[in-house]
Amino acid sequence: QVQLVESGGGLVQPGGSLRLSCAASGSIFSINAMGWYRQAPGKQRELVAIITSGGSTNYADSVKGRFTISRDNAKNTVYLQMNGLKPEDTAVYYCNVAVGVLRPFNDYWGQGTQVTVSS
Repeated sequence: QVQLVESGGGLVQPGGSLRLSCAASGSIFSINAMGWYRQAPGKQRELVAIITSGGSTNYADSVKGRFTISRDNAKNTVYLQMNGLKPEDTAVYYCNVAVGVLRPFNDYWGQGTQVTVSS
């Protein structure tokens, strides 16, 4: 079992910043990638950003230039620095980790943390 604990969400004004954290623990063989997804009410879940074990990153077009994903491998923790927040960023943000040596990998999810951007 792998557990993911998220923190850092909250209420922020447009243009503000937040940093989300996600710490993984449990039976982890190998973390291939960690990422952040978000889901707003009435909308589908979407990928926000991912970072691979090799350090490669990928971002949704809507957050490029504003969000930065990073990780601390020693702590099995992934971060999402969110700058220049917009109301459309309002959503529940979920951490995801892909674990395994070979495909198919196993996916695990955090509990979700609410991010609200409003004046």
